[in-house]
Amino acid sequence: MSAAGHNPSNWAARPYHRTWLMAQAEGLMDFFQYRAINPKGGFYDLNPTGIPLDTNNPARGIHASARMVHCFAIADLLGRPGAADVVDHGMRYLWEKHRDQKHGGYFWQANDEGAADASKQGYGHAFVLLAASSAKVIGHPLADRMLADITEVLERKFWEEQHGAIAEEFSEDWQPVPGYRGQNSNMHLTESLMAAFEATDERHYLQKAERIADLLINRRAREEGFRVAEHFSEDWAVDRTYYHPNEMFRPAGTTPGHWLEWARLLLQLYALGGKAQSWMPQAAEALFERSMTLGWDTAKGGFFYTLDWQDNPDKRSKLWWPMCEAAGAAHFLNHHVPNSFHEESYRKLWSTIAAHFIDRDNGGWFEETTEDLKPANTLFPGKGDIYHAFQACLIPLFPATGSLTKVIAENGATL
Repeated sequence: MSAAGHNPSNWAARPYHRTWLMAQAEGLMDFFQYRAINPKGGFYDLNPTGIPLDTNNPARGIHASARMVHCFAIADLLGRPGAADVVDHGMRYLWEKHRDQKHGGYFWQANDEGAADASKQGYGHAFVLLAASSAKVIGHPLADRMLADITEVLERKFWEEQHGAIAEEFSEDWQPVPGYRGQNSNMHLTESLMAAFEATDERHYLQKAERIADLLINRRAREEGFRVAEHFSEDWAVDRTYYHPNEMFRPAGTTPGHWLEWARLLLQLYALGGKAQSWMPQAAEALFERSMTLGWDTAKGGFFYTLDWQDNPDKRSKLWWPMCEAAGAAHFLNHHVPNSFHEESYRKLWSTIAAHFIDRDNGGWFEETTEDLKPANTLFPGKGDIYHAFQACLIPLFPATGSLTKVIAENGATL
């Protein structure tokens, strides 16, 4: 696509910057496309140099397979040779191994024998919806069946109409795991519901996304001065004391990276909904400003992973995915509510990514760094995920009006 619609002074409109971003996206595809394929199904997690961490029947997380499907559906739309084969590989594993043919729904983890972790988690089901929606855009033969199946499961098992959001977790046979509701699964479901709406034009998906956003951002985050709470009771009261040992998926305190992710998702939802939800741009601006003010390390750069409820840095590691989500959010803000702060932030973000997160020796991106922005592997053992970085590279190349699958399909892949 051309840079039409962009302010020519913005980096996202400049030919060199656009070429640089596409080169980074190509580097990520080069790193993951063939290294991550497990010939027995699903995908390997990779060590820092791109070698599979475990080749002896590893458990495959559902979100990893679904994200690979989504990303390589985007790559196929761009015209990447072999990308459709990666989509097919992932779709068949989701359908044949992760799908519970006895009880319905999708296992959290699978291996060569079947379920490695048979729990049914909202986070994983959200990504199945994203995978099916993206696969539908490129015409994969399993997409319609999977989309119908996951839609029914989400509607019948997870969706809580009285709250306008989903429950978090069930056992294999759908016994509820009580006492907890989480924003992370609902945030990613918002992303997936928008993709499903774009793929099908069925408005009930969009309406659910709007209800989740209203609950989590227009009400709960607004009540907290646009800090996004992560953890809630079953009736969606904020739980400030929540602790879970899995700091990757459920860290204590607040997570500025999710404030940034919501900033972009709100503006996408605003555009898809015909700009009817007038509260969304202001909320997106507030979330971004809060993140850059409270979450950004002004001394060393990068976002602290978590803050406590007094806005102090708690887990001081700097992860790649908040940087990615910040770059995407800044691009959407530059489109919908442009100002110099958003553009200056966009440039600062990409300069920090280029200096500290791109692994020029081995390929891919460092998924974790220390407070001093040195590569580390405490939460993340290697390079297991293309999703955040790949989207961050491509989002600024296309109109800030929808999911990458939608805007690439509508505008073509010409840069």
